[in-house]
Amino acid sequence: MHSTTLADGTPIPTLGQGTWKMGERGADRRAEAGTLRAGLDLGMTLIDTAEMYADGGSEEVVAEAIEGRRDEVFLVSKAYPQNASRSLLPQACERSLKRLRTDVIDLYLLHWRGNVPLAETAEAMEALKQQGKIRHWGVSNLDVSDLEELGDDLSRCMTDQVLYNLESRGVEFDLLPFCQQQLMPVMAYSPLGQAGALLEHPVLRRVAKRQGSTPAQVALAWTLRNPGVIAIPKASSAAHLRENWDAHLMVLTPEDLTELDSAFPPPSRKQSLEML
Repeated sequence: MHSTTLADGTPIPTLGQGTWKMGERGADRRAEAGTLRAGLDLGMTLIDTAEMYADGGSEEVVAEAIEGRRDEVFLVSKAYPQNASRSLLPQACERSLKRLRTDVIDLYLLHWRGNVPLAETAEAMEALKQQGKIRHWGVSNLDVSDLEELGDDLSRCMTDQVLYNLESRGVEFDLLPFCQQQLMPVMAYSPLGQAGALLEHPVLRRVAKRQGSTPAQVALAWTLRNPGVIAIPKASSAAHLRENWDAHLMVLTPEDLTELDSAFPPPSRKQSLEML
């Protein structure tokens, strides 16, 4: 598995497993956990979840998937913004730890910005780190101005998880370069777009045919082309897992990249941060 590093030198896989919408149906949980375990078998050891997903049900699926294999996994979870205060974040973290059936979260994120001052959230994150409840902390869905507001705490913020794919390239104008300057990896959620529309694009299909791959693999390889970018696609089957795994080994040619840029132009100006 290819990897990058956090600002403190901690290695982190560049391809992980997303879990959004997992745990919503009890009847599916065993199969979902099995898919995550199959991903671990392939070497996709980063798993991303959140207390929001299925009201904690996703974290419970992850717990089943990593049972007996916790040491293999780089575990990421996220807290609601309303729980990001000095008093409530420890409680939210404890609930997540209980659902995940572990004693530590490797990377704990603020899911998006709410009414709690970022300085207070950073203080609460640092306290959890000192207590050994989390190893690192970061944010999600924050723009450059938000990150700059962290001030001295920015050096302790290990990642920004944002929407990033061929259809949503706004972060390339300023956020991605800013994070690269800070040696802060960006975690790309929904790297394959939404509802499958991206994967039907004729240019994407043409590049895939030339590569002898699938449109999904091209889209994922494109997201991973930049150093310091981590992608966390969700897979619903073993076949999708293998497809994702093979994509992280793909190298797009200059011709491929030029054609994709023509169909999905990079941003020429600042754009509002997109989020789902």
